[in-house]
Amino acid sequence: MSMEGLIAEIDAIRGLEVYGRVASVQGLMVEVAGPVQEMSVGTRLAVTGFSGATVGMEVVGFRGERALCLPFGSMEGVRLGAKARIVANAATVRPSDGWLGRVVNPFGEPIDGKGPIRGGGDERPLRAMPPAASERQRVGAPIDLGVRVLNTFATCCRGQRMGIFAGSGVGKSVLLSMLARYTACDVSVIGLIGERGREVQEFIEDDLGEDGLARSVVVVATSDESALLRRQAAYLTFTVAEHFRDTGRDVLCMMDSVTRFAMAQREIGLSVGEPPASKGYTPTVFAELPRLLERAGPGRYGQGSITGLFTVLVDGDNHNEPVADAVRGILDGHIVMERSIAERGRYPAVNVLKSVSRTMPGCVEPEWRPMIRETKKLMATYADMEELIRLGAYRKGSNPEVDAAIALSGPIEAFLTQGKDESTGREEGYRELANLLESTLGLRFPPSGG
Repeated sequence: MSMEGLIAEIDAIRGLEVYGRVASVQGLMVEVAGPVQEMSVGTRLAVTGFSGATVGMEVVGFRGERALCLPFGSMEGVRLGAKARIVANAATVRPSDGWLGRVVNPFGEPIDGKGPIRGGGDERPLRAMPPAASERQRVGAPIDLGVRVLNTFATCCRGQRMGIFAGSGVGKSVLLSMLARYTACDVSVIGLIGERGREVQEFIEDDLGEDGLARSVVVVATSDESALLRRQAAYLTFTVAEHFRDTGRDVLCMMDSVTRFAMAQREIGLSVGEPPASKGYTPTVFAELPRLLERAGPGRYGQGSITGLFTVLVDGDNHNEPVADAVRGILDGHIVMERSIAERGRYPAVNVLKSVSRTMPGCVEPEWRPMIRETKKLMATYADMEELIRLGAYRKGSNPEVDAAIALSGPIEAFLTQGKDESTGREEGYRELANLLESTLGLRFPPSGG
């Protein structure tokens, strides 16, 4: 630890121990009586259990003269009258470049067996406010994501925020791993929120790899951990990304998934007595989502940027369910993945016609825009006529545009298919598409025609 960090930690030590007592336990909710005037929402407590073990808790609300607390872990041993000591008034961390290449838990503690992490000098609150809109830069130049379908049809800019919407088992995590490895950025910060425990090592070793991990910080909260830890992992992901952004770097911030953050917030809200609103989600879920996601984006003038790519698990493949609907309205675009596309063996299973980047077409060079427009037009024509074509009800030669769409359907499927170990740059993808249109349909665009 640096000398500045050590001095800051010494300054944070309380001179006087302040504590209350456990007055009630109902399910996961613990009520603490005592000096509640010394507590606030977000205050950290350490409750001494029956065997002397300490259980960490956080104040999530108040009822009368009691603080309502939720635990970070198991409540075994917590009893009435147990001592509840105030540890800190707010959750903070001290990120530094020493975090690069490391895997941490929601408290910022290493869980990769590589020893302690060197902390920085500046203390950062986990629940920071996003920069004021008037102080922010505009989004930057297009960013190379390394994935053909996204680079070509859903081009993303530095500082843009995109959602990846899909049901379970459609390939969100694999697409995320491709983006983590191939996106042209300085630092990647990856939050695995409510992830399956067995998949964490697979993602780090197989999907991210040594090179990807070297420029990344991975924050992990598995599905078996408490709602508080899953929510805190999301806050920590953004806090670490903000640290690197403020040093002038272009950061790629990825989170899998926003839905599990919303589910954790729903658990917390229901525990403190909030009324369920839409599909059981409490009002604070829809208040916290924009507060969290707005932390990504361009930094203030003179700073770097945070490009956000967030997965959204759509319940029952319903893209209009409450969380998906709310997130789509906050972000700067959405990438839609569909089960029907995955079932026919095309990965990434992105539906080009339903995916939108709100910076297009402005972020695409003028010479490529007609080509992208024409390709999407032919893809839409094929989608409209697909049932008739499969049933054999369409007769070739009836409509030249439909004939062109049919001729293009096979080659465009091959173009959109990409293995997870394959990377394609933006310019390379445009040229491949131009060559494909020329060889298939004889359409020549200025870049391919010289």
